[in-house]
Amino acid sequence: MVQLLVKKESQDWIKIATSLSTELAATAVERDIKAGLPDLEIQRLRETGLLPLVVPKEYGGTGATWTEALKIVQELSKVDGSIGQLYGNHLNLTALAHVSGTPEQKQRYYRETTEKNLFWANAINTRDTRLKITPNGEHFRVSGVKSFGTGVAIADLRVFSAVQDGVELPLLFVIPKDRAGVVSNQDWDNIGQRRTDSDTFTFRDVLVKKDEILGYSHPPDGAFSTFLGIIAQLTKTYIYLGIAEGALATAKQYTITQTKPWITSGVDSATQDPYILHHYGKLWTQLQAAVSLAEKVATQVQQAWEKEVNLTVEERGEVAIAVFAAKAFATRVGLDITNSIFEVMGTRSTANKYGFDRYWRDLRTFTLHDPVDYKLRDIGNWLLNEELPPVTQYS
Repeated sequence: MVQLLVKKESQDWIKIATSLSTELAATAVERDIKAGLPDLEIQRLRETGLLPLVVPKEYGGTGATWTEALKIVQELSKVDGSIGQLYGNHLNLTALAHVSGTPEQKQRYYRETTEKNLFWANAINTRDTRLKITPNGEHFRVSGVKSFGTGVAIADLRVFSAVQDGVELPLLFVIPKDRAGVVSNQDWDNIGQRRTDSDTFTFRDVLVKKDEILGYSHPPDGAFSTFLGIIAQLTKTYIYLGIAEGALATAKQYTITQTKPWITSGVDSATQDPYILHHYGKLWTQLQAAVSLAEKVATQVQQAWEKEVNLTVEERGEVAIAVFAAKAFATRVGLDITNSIFEVMGTRSTANKYGFDRYWRDLRTFTLHDPVDYKLRDIGNWLLNEELPPVTQYS
C-alpha cells in the first residue's frame, strides 16, 4: 500500500510538471526572444507546488527522491532549457545545508523553503574569485563582483561563494533577497539560456551574518559533504536530455505536418522519405540509450544519497564516474539531435518564427560551462589507471 501511494504521488507531480510544460510551450519562442527576468516561470513554479519537492516530509516538504525529482527537471526542460536549469539549480540548493551546513541550518532552510514557498538561486562559480569576504566583528562584509548569477535577481534566497584572505576554500553563504548592497548588473545577453537571467552582481559592503555562512563538514573533503556536486552534475544531464527530447518531439511534429519529401526520394510524403526515416531512427535510438543510462545512474545516486555520512570516498568516486559517463553521453547525443533536426525538417524550418534553433542554443550555452572532455579524461584515468576522480565540493 505504501509503495502504491508513493508511486501515485510521483505520478501526480509528473502530471503537474507536464501540464506546466504544455502551458510554457505556448510562449517559449516569445520568451526566448524577449529574454529578461523569468518572473512568470518562477511564479508558476510557486503556484504548482513544485518548489519544496526534495525537502524531506519531516520538514513539511514533498519528500521526493532524486530519481523522481530529476524526471521533473527533464520534463520542464523539454519546452524551455532556461526553466529546466532554474528549477534544477533550485532543487540542488534547497538541499545545500543538508550536506554543507550545520544541523540547525539544515532544519532552518528546509522548513523555510516549505513554509514560505521559497525559490533558491545562486552564483557560486568558484572560478570567479573577484568577490571578497572579510570578518567584521562577529559577522562578515562582502565586496566585489560575481558572475553567472543564474536566477538570482528574483530569488528569495541567494547563494554565493566568496574568497577570504588566508582561507583556501571559498566560503558559501546564503542571504535573503532584500539584503542591501547587492546590485544586479542586468548584463546577461547570451545566445542561449536567455531566460535564466544569469547576470553579473556587484556587492557593495554587504552584510553577511555568521549563521548565514554554510559551514563545511569535517573533514571538508568528506564523501557526503561534497556529494551534492555529483547530484548537480546529474541534474545537468537531465536538463540536456529534456532539451534533446523536446527538440526531437518538436521536429517530429513539424516533419509530419510541414516537411516536403526530397525531390529525388521517389515518395509522396516526408514520413516515407528513406533519408528522413534513417535520421529519425538514429536520433531516437541515441536518445533512448542516453535516457536509459541516466535513469540507471540516477538510481545509483539515490542509493548513495541515502547512505549520508556512511558514504565512503570510494563509493562516491564510483558514482561520480557513472554520472560523468551519463553526462558526457547526454552532451554528445543532445548536441547531435539539436543540430540534426534541421536535416529532417528542411529549409523552411529555419524561419525565425519557429525558433527551433533555441534547443541547440540552450544546450550549447550550458555545456560550455563544464567541458565534457574533462569528464572523459577522468573516466579514462579511472579505466586505465584505476584512479577515482578527486573529491571536491563542486564536482
